[in-house]
Amino acid sequence: MRVAGVMSGATAVPGAKCVSSGAEAIGAAELELRAADRLSPTADVAECPALFVAAPASGQGKTTITAALARLHTRLGRRVRVFKCGPDFLDPQIHAVASGAPVHNVDLGMCGETDIAWRLHAAARESDLILVEGVMGLYDGAPSGADIARRFGIPVMAVIDARAMAQTFGAVAYGLAHYQPGLPFAGVLANHVGSAGHAALLRAALPAGMRWFGAVMRDADAALPERHLGLLQAAEIEDLGARLDRLADHLQQTGAAELPPAVAFPAVAAPCIPTLLAGQRIAIARDAAYGFIYPANLDTLRALGAELAFFSPLAGDGLPEGCDAVWLPGGYPELHGEALAANTAFRAGLRAHVAAGRPLLAECGGMMSLFDTIVDKAGVEHAFAGLLPGRAVMQPRLAALGMQQLELPQGRITGHTFHYSKTETPLEPWLRAQRPDGGEGEAVYRVGPVTASYVHFWFPSNPEAVAGLLGAAR
Repeated sequence: MRVAGVMSGATAVPGAKCVSSGAEAIGAAELELRAADRLSPTADVAECPALFVAAPASGQGKTTITAALARLHTRLGRRVRVFKCGPDFLDPQIHAVASGAPVHNVDLGMCGETDIAWRLHAAARESDLILVEGVMGLYDGAPSGADIARRFGIPVMAVIDARAMAQTFGAVAYGLAHYQPGLPFAGVLANHVGSAGHAALLRAALPAGMRWFGAVMRDADAALPERHLGLLQAAEIEDLGARLDRLADHLQQTGAAELPPAVAFPAVAAPCIPTLLAGQRIAIARDAAYGFIYPANLDTLRALGAELAFFSPLAGDGLPEGCDAVWLPGGYPELHGEALAANTAFRAGLRAHVAAGRPLLAECGGMMSLFDTIVDKAGVEHAFAGLLPGRAVMQPRLAALGMQQLELPQGRITGHTFHYSKTETPLEPWLRAQRPDGGEGEAVYRVGPVTASYVHFWFPSNPEAVAGLLGAAR
């Protein structure tokens, strides 16, 4: 990392001035990059080697390669910061273990350009390497991962699953490099390669001048296990460290082990967050049943002045004493129905908390837990909190996926939805979120002090709105 320029005396981020918070609405048309319109930097610029790990589609191995790179460079004594494109909860858990540092999400629609810019600049000031894992295919979505790579000038390494491919590997690589102009394309890495001969065939198929980062051979023992929402949570993979080391060993033999070129990350305005939750104690469920938590959301609550009290319903915990509000994040309550149903103290504590008029925010799996029952994928019905009438029923297929935005009295808050269940309830929505295209989004229910929705909210997009949902006086 190298910092150039004059320090500007910031509060939230070193070297950055502070502005009021709020996500930016960025449309795809606005992302036609203008070379002369680069972020309007303040005085100082942080330079740090950076690499954007992309692929032609999901399932190519982006997460395993990114985690392996983080592990490899961390083993070499480098300070590595990893970011994840899109509203993902699971991949960042893996990368946090691999890098030993918190992993933040970057998404031009949900997070906003300024949020991404100041996080990257802050990371560049303290790191020896920045890795950004893409989402889905490189050009999928509007905005896409390619838009982020172009906007911040981060070189792209494409990971291509080559297990059923020969010369077509070169055509896919060429298409990724040239589909849209202005992409800082660095080269390709072949994944799931069958032999040295196979690797040579793939390399020979590349267009002249395109960098070959190397080949990673097939290794089923190093693969990261998955379930219906994606990878297992990091805490559920008992041998995660050994798998990451094995993957890092593979990468150590390739060109991907070399540090990429440095990228300049200009300092930009960081958010100023008023301490609207000062003196408030917020209980947060956090375990294998309620694990979908953005680290940035926790940072926002702390910046609002709240004291955070974590507890594990799955371990039999009741609500922490003296909590002024409760946040039940998303997760997998349906996978732990029997254990959660047996935690009567948890359910009784929630009911007493709500009866006292104290706020409760429940997202996705957290909301499911407030219904009378949850029906799991096997059709077994489990008793839950009974604070919302009806039940949540798991479906064999994905029920909803996409970005969401909600208008609250304090303004717009962004988020996303991704769930395999549906609700059966007589409740009428208090509000409805909207999709970015203006279509109808998820229902938001309000019953007394309870606010519940399938939406996973991105707290940094509107801290004042979060304070309105969780504050003692709403």
